[in-house]
Amino acid sequence: MNEVELKKRTKEFAHSCVKLASSLPNIKSGNHIQGQLIRCCTSVPANYRAACVAQSRASFIAKLGIVIEEADESQY
Repeated sequence: MNEVELKKRTKEFAHSCVKLASSLPNIKSGNHIQGQLIRCCTSVPANYRAACVAQSRASFIAKLGIVIEEADESQY
């Protein structure tokens, strides 16, 4: 998989998660989960794009670590 494909897949992931979050019930716990899911899932493509323009290998690795953390949080 190349950079362009992964950018597309992370964007589709965020879109799917936002759709899921929008379907949650409008109750206190649903609203809390909805907000958290939207924040972390939309962070995945944003941070991946930032990693792609990193100025150094170390910066790329650090930014990719954030992508992994946010994807893991979205999964949880």
